Amino acid sequence: MLSLYRTLSAAERSGVNGSGRHPAANTVTSFVDKGQDEAFPYARKQKYIFNISALETDGLLGAELRILRTQITDPRRTQTPGSVYSLRLSNCLADRQKLVVIDSRSVDILDGPKWEVFNIWKLFKNYRKEQQLTQLCFELEALDRGRTVDVRSLGFGRAGRQPKEKALLLVSGRTRKRDLFFNEVKARSGQDDKTVYDFLFNQRRKRRAPHTSRPAKGKKPKPRCTRRPLHVNFKEMGWDDWIIAPLDYEAYHCEGVCDFPLRSHLEPTNHAIIQTLMNSMDPESTPPSCCVPTKLSPISILYIDSANNVVYKQYEDMVVESCGCR
Repeated sequence: MLSLYRTLSAAERSGVNGSGRHPAANTVTSFVDKGQDEAFPYARKQKYIFNISALETDGLLGAELRILRTQITDPRRTQTPGSVYSLRLSNCLADRQKLVVIDSRSVDILDGPKWEVFNIWKLFKNYRKEQQLTQLCFELEALDRGRTVDVRSLGFGRAGRQPKEKALLLVSGRTRKRDLFFNEVKARSGQDDKTVYDFLFNQRRKRRAPHTSRPAKGKKPKPRCTRRPLHVNFKEMGWDDWIIAPLDYEAYHCEGVCDFPLRSHLEPTNHAIIQTLMNSMDPESTPPSCCVPTKLSPISILYIDSANNVVYKQYEDMVVESCGCR
C-alpha cells in the first residue's frame, strides 16, 4: 500500500492518473486478506476473504484484488517445458448464488515475483447494494491445459508471508462531501469537539521540550501580508502511530498586515478595500482586513483509520498556495 501511495502521489504531481484507482477517485481503502491456506497436500482452490464492514458505500467507483505471486522455487515447475498457466478468479459459492468467473488470465510462472491484479468491480458493485454485506470471498484456481494445478505451487502459497505481502482488496471512490482531516483525528483519538484540542496539545507536549519565549527587544513594523513557511511534522505531533505517509509536509501560512493601499497581487475583495480604507481613517472603529489564504491545494495521506484499515485519501485545502486580504 505504501508503494501504491508513492505511485499515486507521483502521478498527482505530474497530472497523470496512477494505477490502482478510478480517474475521478480521491480515496483508496485497502482491506487485508483474512483467509488461510488449508493443511491439505493439494489445494485446488484458494479462498481470499475480506471484512468490509467498515466500508462506506457512497461514491464507490472501482475495486480490484491484488495477490502477490512469489518466485517459484519448486524445481519440478521450473524445469518443465511449459511454464504458462491459466488463472481463474471466481466468487465463493453461497446460498442461492451462481458461480461467476470474475477475471482470468495466462501467467508465466518464471516471470516473477509479481502482483497479479484482478478487476473485481463488476461483481463488487452488485454486492455493495446489499446493505448487510460485511464480507467478500473470492476463490483462485490454476489450470494447466484444462486440468487443475495446486495453486500454491505456482507462487501463491501464503505460509510464511510478511504482512506487506498479503493479498489486498483495494476499493476506490470519491466522497461527495468535503472530508475534513480533523474528523479522522477525532475518530483516532476518541475525543469530542470540546476535548480533542486538549488531547492533541498533551500529545504534542510529550513529544517536544517546553517552549521558552524570548523577551521582545522592541516592536518592529509588521510586514505586509505574505505567505510564510509552516512545516507540519506528524511525528512530532504524536500521529506517526497511524499516519504512514507523509510524515511531514510544508503547509505554509499567511501572515502580515493588510494596510492601505492594498497591493493588487493580494487580490483584495471590494469589501476588504473598503474595510482597509475605513481602518486607515479610524482604526478604533474598524479593524483591518485579514491576511488569509486565497488559494489552497490538496495533499494525499496514507493512514490507518479507526477500523484498522489502510486508507489512501486526498484531502483538500491542506497547502497554502497564495495569500490575500479579505
